[in-house]
Amino acid sequence: MAVSIRLRREGAKNRPYYRVVVADSRSPRDGKFIEIIGTYDPKQTGQNSSFNIERAEYWISKGAKPSDTVRSLIKKQKKVPPAEPASKAEQESSEPAEGGSLSSAETAS
Repeated sequence: MAVSIRLRREGAKNRPYYRVVVADSRSPRDGKFIEIIGTYDPKQTGQNSSFNIERAEYWISKGAKPSDTVRSLIKKQKKVPPAEPASKAEQESSEPAEGGSLSSAETAS
């Protein structure tokens, strides 16, 4: 079975929205697929795609062929470092440090 990683169109007329899917290359564009690995919104500016690069690399290692658009999306996604919000542990550890400096300033006054 020839597997490809390609875009599956969704959304309304003149408002395209795509899902990045792993599918049999013989199935229709919007037909049956194996796995959804992400999304792509061409109307959005800036960071307009999000998908699991690890799963894409897994399927490529198994012989899946990415489409030209998906290949460029993977390249862009690898360039941009993932923006991770601060974890709760980091937020909690930073709050007492700020509070500690304020309390020492208050006691010095």
